Amino acid sequence: MMVRGLVIGATLLATSVAGVMAQDVPGGEAAFRKCQPCHDVGETAKNKLGPELNGLDGRKAGTAEGYAYSDSNKNSGIVWSEASFKEYLEDPQAKMPGTKMIFSDKNEKEVADLWAYLKQFGAEGKKKGQ
Repeated sequence: MMVRGLVIGATLLATSVAGVMAQDVPGGEAAFRKCQPCHDVGETAKNKLGPELNGLDGRKAGTAEGYAYSDSNKNSGIVWSEASFKEYLEDPQAKMPGTKMIFSDKNEKEVADLWAYLKQFGAEGKKKGQ
């Protein structure tokens, strides 16, 4: 009986945590509006003040073609994942001294939504699965 109670409790906890941090692609698209002055994404994306963000999931930092990255960005060794993206956005200057990125976002839900939006774009700017 006690084991059953523990299993039910663990299931409820896991469900509530997953619900709190669920990613929302439309929310991420809305959050991306803050990024658009410097970044672009999609089939017609171009480098702006910051690099285009197509194919970001799994891409090595400092490798978007045609963008002039800081040495710290090129040599960071970071491969973009949800975890590295979140850590970077907490304080870009601390994570990569000399980076041009000055925006930071500590809102975990917004950053999770933004990652959900960005990771759907492949390297060519098409949404994965299209």
